[in-house]
Amino acid sequence: MDYFFPNLLGHKVFSFQDCDPAIKPSIAENLEILVNRLEKLVERLERSISARELDIANRTFDTVIEQKRASFQLSSPTAELVENYNVDQQTEKLNHRIERIEESLSRINDRHSLSSPSDSPVEPIAVREGSLDNIPTVLDDFSSLPPPPPPLELSMSVLGYQDIVNGSLGQYLALSSKIGGDVAKHAEFVKKAFDAQLQYVTLATQCSQPDQAKQMELLKPTSNQITAIQDFREKNRASPFFNHLSAISESIPALGWVCVSPTPGPHVKEMNDAGQFYTNRVLKEWKEKDATHVEWARAWVQTLTELQQYIKQYHTTGLVWSGKGAAPSGGAVPPPPPMGACPPPPPPPTFDLSNMSLDGGDERSALFAEINQGENITRNLKKVTADMQTHKNPTLRTGPAPFKTPTQFGSISKPAVDVVKPPVFTRDGKKWLIEYQKNNPTLMVDNAEMNNVVYMFRCEGSTLTVKGKVNNVVFDSCKKCSLLFDSVVASVEFVNCQSVQMQVLGNVPTISIDKTDGCQMYLSKDSMGVEIVSSKSSEMNVMLPADDNGDYTELPLPEQFKTTISGKTLKTVCVDSLG
Repeated sequence: MDYFFPNLLGHKVFSFQDCDPAIKPSIAENLEILVNRLEKLVERLERSISARELDIANRTFDTVIEQKRASFQLSSPTAELVENYNVDQQTEKLNHRIERIEESLSRINDRHSLSSPSDSPVEPIAVREGSLDNIPTVLDDFSSLPPPPPPLELSMSVLGYQDIVNGSLGQYLALSSKIGGDVAKHAEFVKKAFDAQLQYVTLATQCSQPDQAKQMELLKPTSNQITAIQDFREKNRASPFFNHLSAISESIPALGWVCVSPTPGPHVKEMNDAGQFYTNRVLKEWKEKDATHVEWARAWVQTLTELQQYIKQYHTTGLVWSGKGAAPSGGAVPPPPPMGACPPPPPPPTFDLSNMSLDGGDERSALFAEINQGENITRNLKKVTADMQTHKNPTLRTGPAPFKTPTQFGSISKPAVDVVKPPVFTRDGKKWLIEYQKNNPTLMVDNAEMNNVVYMFRCEGSTLTVKGKVNNVVFDSCKKCSLLFDSVVASVEFVNCQSVQMQVLGNVPTISIDKTDGCQMYLSKDSMGVEIVSSKSSEMNVMLPADDNGDYTELPLPEQFKTTISGKTLKTVCVDSLG
């Protein structure tokens, strides 16, 4: 432990006996300086008793008492001057402080008399009377202690995380404190969450990867703070800063990237996008009122953006446990091998060179003689008859191809069979997962919120109904499925689908179609401003409401385009007649 006592070093204290009576009011100022020094010295003695420090404190206290009497017995010519400094209040304050010091010093002396032998004389200290210039410092008592250990060398990963904490996060915290209220209280939980994660990232650079149970134990401080952040939002729904609290609560799960593999970076981006709905509300509400709130929202978005860049640089496929030691407790598990590595190539074929010689004249002669046979070289070949030709005998095509024979790497594998997986319908946070549903026309998402995402994967012959307004809906690799929904905030997407259809009752800003064959879109009157983006797709039709009778007008989306060269640019137009 380093000991530093600035109040006993480098400050000149004049002898009280040498003071000119004309400047007698300055005695009170000197007395206050002495009291400040004595309080700090007594505070150190409260923690650890040192005989030399105790003697210094006692001597200084005697000087304080003596100076106290001198300062409170001023001559009458200066009394009026002292009144201008409000001596009565200053005297009362100093008396109170000196009494506290006297009580503390008495307790310390009692403790020292009990813990020290009675025959241990205290080393006298040469002090010039009335002055503290030559009082030794407390550093002398601890000169024999070993020097403190050097600080641990931090890795680039830890320094990078500290840059985020001290940079954009620090700006967010400063702006939160400036806004005050619930925003400032909420920011305290955020600061604790980032501090807990910084400790976890630092631990990853010092030890090897622990087992799953130990990781959960080490992540508990971060998890507790994330829960506190979200609970604070739920308990303060009536707050005027509810959008601020929601922006943080919806995106703070980004700190869970340490548990995500192999794509922690996209996880942070997804959480940042989830909170963007509320940050946009903050920007819209406070743009004309107070620029501090605008900077606050930008600082938080920048914090998560820098966190994603940090992960991309240091932990691309997951948190890297680069240390050699073990975790504080529990067994250590070696890190898993990297994903996606290709197997090493097979060794080159070896040839037996022992029977080859440079003098092989007979072998070369026989080879050239066989090549120079002329037409006789084909006399040993078999003739292909009509029943052996595949174009004349189609039954031969049903068998395996001639080249599909066992190789040196093993036999040819059988065709892959689709694995039947159980259907899934669950909600994971803000995401609704619907997978492997077959011939189920009663799928329904209810009680959804505007920041929710509905994801439907590998379903067939099923119908999904979404009640309420959600962020977006995604159909991935679905076949003969239907979608009925009220409204979406962002978009509806169809990817790798076949024969799908959708109907919107409210509003849909964007419809995205990618690698899909057969897509029927029934629009409402409120969704006439929709933007449809399609690529590598076919059989796409848009149904526009014609009248109140429920009739629709069918319009096909073009699939063919004509491109011409116009100078140094290309001009592309759709071919409606062929679309």
